[in-house]
Amino acid sequence: MQSKVIAIPQTAGERIKSIIGGSLGNLVEWYDWYVYTAFSLYFSGAFFPKENETVQLLNTAGIFAIGFLMRPIGGWVMGTFADRRGRKTALTFSVLLMSVGSLIIAVTPGYKQIGVAAPLLLVLARIIQGLSVGGEYGTSATYLSEMATKKHRGFYSSFQYVTLIMGQLLALGVLVLLQRAFLTDKELHQWGWRIPFAIGAVLAITVMYLRRSLHESVNIDEKDTKARSNRGTIKALAKHPKAVLTVIGLTIGGTVAFYTFTTYMQKFLVNTSGFSKNSATLISTLTLVGFMLLQPLFGLLSDKIGRKPLLIGFGLLGALTTVPILTALSHTKDVWIAFALIMCALIIVSGYTAINAVVKAELFPADVRALGVGFPYAIAVSLFGGTAEYIALWFKNDQHQDWFYWYVTICIALSLILYITMNDTHKHSKIED
Repeated sequence: MQSKVIAIPQTAGERIKSIIGGSLGNLVEWYDWYVYTAFSLYFSGAFFPKENETVQLLNTAGIFAIGFLMRPIGGWVMGTFADRRGRKTALTFSVLLMSVGSLIIAVTPGYKQIGVAAPLLLVLARIIQGLSVGGEYGTSATYLSEMATKKHRGFYSSFQYVTLIMGQLLALGVLVLLQRAFLTDKELHQWGWRIPFAIGAVLAITVMYLRRSLHESVNIDEKDTKARSNRGTIKALAKHPKAVLTVIGLTIGGTVAFYTFTTYMQKFLVNTSGFSKNSATLISTLTLVGFMLLQPLFGLLSDKIGRKPLLIGFGLLGALTTVPILTALSHTKDVWIAFALIMCALIIVSGYTAINAVVKAELFPADVRALGVGFPYAIAVSLFGGTAEYIALWFKNDQHQDWFYWYVTICIALSLILYITMNDTHKHSKIED
């Protein structure tokens, strides 16, 4: 007989401690993931032959997309592992993988020294990190949702994106610090870009040990091998086709919008709007701070009015405003106008980011929850989120940059159809079953 799933910590203090512990690991995972895109303006020339800057960034973005293609495998393997062996063990292993990937990038010689082996090692590192982050998302979303009480589940689960954004901010913060206090632009291009990857490797090892002391959110009978073998399998997941398709559908628009207005914006501001690298980094940092602070507010709101109204708000406003915002942004030369435009977009995107983790967790029973959240989500992110930057640069290189604006709009509109027709998971949550 399958073991009953329970939240091991019983007091509010224990729950909060576990949520903070799980979130800190999430922060480091995403710092390591986003350091790649934050510093790609500096290291792209080290791994590829000298061509025009857009082509170098295109190659770097292509490898970024390869990392995303590994995320479904990570979501599958780590999701199965988390459902069978527990969330805590899976979370600990995922952060170890991320450390290995960052260390490889930090120590790999450039193209001038080892030729084609340099970009190949970069690909290997991103494959490892893709496996790691693919497993991290589903497992951490499941862990935070299971740890939280029903009354505050949207609020506490929103901290997954708080720490995700904080990871981006930390990556940008390291970049700003190096740019303005320690290194020249030339030094950053030559060797300074290696520093943040080395920092990430060390932080990941530290968090790996911290995660070993986390409470477990499920109780799995290790002696019941039959029950455990049925947990977290594709066969078991296949019994929930509607939930799987819902995860994919609600993710498409949200992930494209998220990666457009966060990770791609730094390059957009430099490569399209014409801002300096320092100004683009400053704008990206300020908008991400505001974006991060919005997540708990939207999560709290979802606990009051439900998840569905927030998703519909994002879908409707995103479909109507994406083209005007990106068009205006491409023509502005003013830092504060650029900040305001991106901030408007991120307020809208918060209707998705703050609650998407808990919505997915509420769709599945405990025995396939980590797999159900992580695997289909990773497929959608790989196909749409991970390729957003590459598609944007491809359109730009082909002199049709505005086509990308419509691509983002169409993706959001497709998800809006699902938001309107789906049940509100706040009222139909399977975490309580």
